[in-house]
Amino acid sequence: MAAPRITEVRLTPILISDAPLLNVAGVHQPYAPRLVVELITETGTAGFGETYGDSAYLELAEKLAPRLVGMPVDAVNAICRVGKDPGGLRVIDPNPDASGYRGLLTTEKQRLSVISAFEGAALDAFGKHLGVPVYDLLGGKVRDRVEYSGYLFYKWGQHPASSPNAPHDSWGEAIDPDGVVALARKFHDYGGFRSFKLKGGAFPAEEEVGAIKALRGAFPDHPLRLDPNGAWSLETSLRVARELTGVVEYLEDPTFRLDDMAEVHRQTGMTLATNMIVTATHEIKPAFDADAVQVVLSDHHFWGGLLATRDLAAICAAYGKGISMHSNTHLGISLATMTHVAATVPELRYACDTHYPWQAREDILTEPITFADGCVELSGKPGLGVEVDTDAVARLHERYVKMPHMRNRDDIAAMRAVHPDYRRPTMPKY
Repeated sequence: MAAPRITEVRLTPILISDAPLLNVAGVHQPYAPRLVVELITETGTAGFGETYGDSAYLELAEKLAPRLVGMPVDAVNAICRVGKDPGGLRVIDPNPDASGYRGLLTTEKQRLSVISAFEGAALDAFGKHLGVPVYDLLGGKVRDRVEYSGYLFYKWGQHPASSPNAPHDSWGEAIDPDGVVALARKFHDYGGFRSFKLKGGAFPAEEEVGAIKALRGAFPDHPLRLDPNGAWSLETSLRVARELTGVVEYLEDPTFRLDDMAEVHRQTGMTLATNMIVTATHEIKPAFDADAVQVVLSDHHFWGGLLATRDLAAICAAYGKGISMHSNTHLGISLATMTHVAATVPELRYACDTHYPWQAREDILTEPITFADGCVELSGKPGLGVEVDTDAVARLHERYVKMPHMRNRDDIAAMRAVHPDYRRPTMPKY
């Protein structure tokens, strides 16, 4: 029986509320743009995907979406090649530090982020059509549940009073070790997380090391990670790696230079993870040859979908490298998609990242995803196994329409609401 063809592609940009989370560049704005993709087939089945909603991604999605119409919904290989430039990639932003946390930004990386939502929506629709979960379309699950880490940030108690219509934050302030530990306890109560990751780069390294040690005292059996998004110099990275040996399971992108990452591992033996220097196929070999990375944090939004994520996992396995998953501000469609592919990767040895607890209170699913012992259980329902609340999507789209000044994420502009003279940090920051 032939798979049904795609008859319509609906693109809905939305704004989701976000907390005042601090990072190497600045602070999160009150709202973040996301894009909801809905594919409709000739049988009336709808499949959903989610990706970045910033203007460049939306414009590209609007350009590429019409090309999907008429394709069989199971033609995933063809869908993933839509818009591919036969001339190769072009660099959009050569700044490899705090410009987006994924190294050099290229036209191909942007395309893959859009394609990831198209592919996810197609697999969701095809799974519903066949009555099978997406993980079965990927070869079947190797685990019944997927573990996630509690993703901690330094943060303000609320967004600045000068931020118009800012959402209320209920997580509380965390700007010192005591605050970070208190936040971790709230995350543990929320989802039973059995490991924690702290986003660093906001304060001098010695302060963030102090927070990690405080977490170790409060949670002696929980694996810990620290991610400064490349904020540190080689000297600082070496110092921190030596001080946290035996304390963290890995450091994530302590420095943004490949050669410096390799030197940190060579001198200290510290396991290093990345979602900055390996975010595209052509970046894999140089990093692995230099032994600059021991764990790759995959992201189906970066790599162009679930099939590409499985390919990456196979490459990592061939090289003897670990694999886990990176996360950015996202809702339940993305979390469900991550969970399905993670369930099929035998080599997954680390808990995946997720921002979902920060956004869960206004998710667009009829039933929010829940965590037990830090894990998301696979339901076995067809497709992604989640139902999208189209009324909720419409409300968040209305917010998007009413807030044209929030079309693009800008952590630096958000920081200027408190510090008007704030500028992009020079890297290395510490």
